Amino acid sequence: MTFDELHALRDPAVLALVEAHAHEDPAAFAMRFHGRTDLPVRAMAEQIACRRKAVRKLPSLSRHPLLYTALSLEQASGERTAEWKAGLLQGRRLIDLTGGLGIDDLFFARSFERVVACERDPVLSSIAAANCEAMGVMNVEPLVGESGGLLAGFPDDAFDWVYVDPARREAGGRSVGLEATSPDVVKLHDLMLRKAAKACIKASPALETSVLQEKLPALDSVVVVSVGGECKETLLLLDRQQQQGVPPMVTAVCLDEGGGSYRISSESSARPERIVAKGAGRWFYEPDAAIIRARLTAELAERLGLEFLNGSVDYLTSERYAENFPGRSFRVEACLPYRPKSLKAELARMGVTGAAIQRRDFPLSPEQIRKQFRLREGSDVYLFFTKDASGGLVFLVCRK
Repeated sequence: MTFDELHALRDPAVLALVEAHAHEDPAAFAMRFHGRTDLPVRAMAEQIACRRKAVRKLPSLSRHPLLYTALSLEQASGERTAEWKAGLLQGRRLIDLTGGLGIDDLFFARSFERVVACERDPVLSSIAAANCEAMGVMNVEPLVGESGGLLAGFPDDAFDWVYVDPARREAGGRSVGLEATSPDVVKLHDLMLRKAAKACIKASPALETSVLQEKLPALDSVVVVSVGGECKETLLLLDRQQQQGVPPMVTAVCLDEGGGSYRISSESSARPERIVAKGAGRWFYEPDAAIIRARLTAELAERLGLEFLNGSVDYLTSERYAENFPGRSFRVEACLPYRPKSLKAELARMGVTGAAIQRRDFPLSPEQIRKQFRLREGSDVYLFFTKDASGGLVFLVCRK
């Protein structure tokens, strides 16, 4: 988006036209108004497309006349995670080194007296400022420039928190490592902790967290956040007071769209034993993705009195049903040895002609299983292919 397009989009008549065509195909809209030099047609079509995505990603914010770009909306936090983070980070003053579209800052503004939003793209900074105005948010101060230089210009202890959501794209793809981020959070580590006692780095949900303390010495805790069973963010919380050599606490936070949450942490460096069941019980469980990613399935099993189906995967089982399990729960109808020659006949005997298929620690992919045994898609029956306690291949027939 250009400044001219942004200026035109802020015209109430242009916004009204966007609203009037909100349910139209963006490409069809662009064709219909092609040649209208008095309208920012490209930017208007982009707004129509973005508003559709915003309804899902930002359900309450999307009711307001916010402005977007396609890339900034893709990179922005979802509303559920942004709202939760605003409850996690508390204080008087926060600086966001990567303001972007301003979604996180709209929520941080509820928790802090002052939020400074740094953004190197002047157009995007102006879009974020316009969104704050549209929401009636007055305590977010936009700054344009390179975040490291802007941060260095503040006195030490100017803030309670530094927040950064670095870009993770490189060579046309997406990187999950910290070294390839922009800004480079490893290089900024010491500077951030001079300007604030604490810092929060939003990292890729796929980030490998086991060796992070070597790169971020002040790492105090790692929080893996999911929404609706899908991992969304890994938050790295730095604390100036963190003692050298003390391992960070690891926490999984499972959020649902209705406002509920489930939280579990590693309480100490002594991890629970993975107790393996002798066989599948009456109930089968697949933990929430955040718990698996945070490697906290053993803590969950210990808390709920569950056992592992085998020693290598995060499938759990029990004889008694575990209420309010954070993840998916299934009733086990059968757990059978995997014998390719008789599998189809066994499924036919149970009346299974279609199913959802999943596998862990199993040599065939779900697509290969479906093709080999001619199983159609289904939503009532779930087939899980894995190994049992002795390492033998098995499959479970389950229903939710």
